[in-house]
Amino acid sequence: MAYSDFTFETLESDLRLGIAEADLYSSVVSLEPGNILKEVLKENVPLGLSIDTEKARSELIISPILVELRKISDHRISLFSGIAFDIDSEKGLSGICDFMISGSPTQILLTAPIIQIVEAKNENIKGTIPQCVAGMCAARLFNQGNRMKVFLVLRNLCIIPKSTLRSQRYEYRFG
Repeated sequence: MAYSDFTFETLESDLRLGIAEADLYSSVVSLEPGNILKEVLKENVPLGLSIDTEKARSELIISPILVELRKISDHRISLFSGIAFDIDSEKGLSGICDFMISGSPTQILLTAPIIQIVEAKNENIKGTIPQCVAGMCAARLFNQGNRMKVFLVLRNLCIIPKSTLRSQRYEYRFG
């Protein structure tokens, strides 16, 4: 099974996750994007949305944002795109990831701690949640021993501290 094969039902049955609602973003502090990113997105967002494919949104919108994140971090993180992330094939935690960020500056090898980033498939946020959660569970396994909490962040969903998926009760606008 691949990450994209998970459903809410298989998250509960195979990965033993519960689901709950909470206020998750009320204390989040926002960062101001640099002028170059603002200009790039001013041009790229309308184009990416009009092309209306996952690949176009990935290349024109998401990639520049992640490159900006790497720049803001003074290149202390590494960025990977489209790499295999096969953690536990028996549990279905395997497949190609849209994007990965590593806490290491080296681009040669993916090392813990990592963040996995999954794009909403054809703007189907709710339908993509199980894939995101499965990827997050794989990230948690990969990061074991680093004593790091693993978070899933979507437009309206976040966090799995142990075994409960918490859905954002309120909608916040980012950016």
